[in-house]
Amino acid sequence: PDAQIAGLLDRLGIDMVFDIGANIGQHARELRRMGYAGDIVSFEPLTSAHTALTAAASGDARWTVAPRGAIGAEDAQTVINIAGNSVSSSVLDMLDRHADAAPDSRYTGQEAVEIARLDSVSPRYLGAATRLFLKIDTQGLEAAVLAGAPATLARTSGIQIELSLMPLYAGQALFEAVVAQLRAAGFDIWTLWPGFADAATGRMLQVDALFVRRDLVA
Repeated sequence: PDAQIAGLLDRLGIDMVFDIGANIGQHARELRRMGYAGDIVSFEPLTSAHTALTAAASGDARWTVAPRGAIGAEDAQTVINIAGNSVSSSVLDMLDRHADAAPDSRYTGQEAVEIARLDSVSPRYLGAATRLFLKIDTQGLEAAVLAGAPATLARTSGIQIELSLMPLYAGQALFEAVVAQLRAAGFDIWTLWPGFADAATGRMLQVDALFVRRDLVA
């Protein structure tokens, strides 16, 4: 997967990455390790993770951390559920299938957070960027992120996104619906990787996918 991502960023000439659902900066650090030297903007809603993310980015002049907030389909105030493992935190209620497969992901608290459309916040960061890449890992809000980003998607060349094969959060859109949403926006699947699986049954619950704008590839 790392080689595929690095190769695609190079192939597409990516000069800006939006890391949506950045947690403490794991993905951005991996991008740097893979050789990506362009701009990164990270978005993270949890207070504790945002603090660690800001510290991680402090020595990198081309890595910007947006003010703490979630990305979704509207500009509003909401409440995010805090997961024990941090990375599974979501504004959506967690279903038993998820909690049973990953007990450390159970919710331990809540906090208020602003939620904004990507189209509302992206103009302040895009600048002269010509080839945008989105990484979307928002624990069930993937379809909502896309719904709030038509103008941003028009400037996007590639997308890395987490997709659920089974319902893990209440009300989330599943694999087929999000794929259809992206295809309607002009993107096709480039590759898929196994993601979160139920260790007790072996059933795959999530996959990670790369999408590329249709008019950029043969």
